[in-house]
Amino acid sequence: MRADLEKTLLDKIQPLARLKATVTAWQKDGKKVVFTNGVFDLLHLGHVTYLAKAAELGDKLIIGLNADSSVRRIKGEDRPINDQNNRAALLASLFFVDGVVLFEEDTPLNLISTLLPDILVKGADYTIDNIVGAKEVIANGGEVKTITFVEGYSSTSIINKIKAQAR
Repeated sequence: MRADLEKTLLDKIQPLARLKATVTAWQKDGKKVVFTNGVFDLLHLGHVTYLAKAAELGDKLIIGLNADSSVRRIKGEDRPINDQNNRAALLASLFFVDGVVLFEEDTPLNLISTLLPDILVKGADYTIDNIVGAKEVIANGGEVKTITFVEGYSSTSIINKIKAQAR
């Protein structure tokens, strides 16, 4: 990998404490910080479209990425397909992603409470009442928004299609 590209990816993938300082600096500069989270196991058009729409809502996009242990608890022992380092690097390679932070917990509540983004984004399959961190973001003066998914795309459906073709 080119050294400058590798440095850029590593600069985007940050531990929470460092990312908190980065977010604080961005907000002091008047930048609107957007946060979303997920597993992003097999990156597909639905993910990229969703993330691009989230990025358009502000100036900086942060992604909370479920660590492998969290994914296994949520999705089962056969997931993730791609490990957390690969998933983080793929997300960081997207030009409109400004930060990626891993979390081990089942929900990103600690990340959201620590980072306090200006805008919290989830898919439209959620309502504001069941979006983790919504209360904290709103109490801090931020907004919570939902984005409609592109129909027909999911990591699970891709995995099932591969399994069916392998039979």
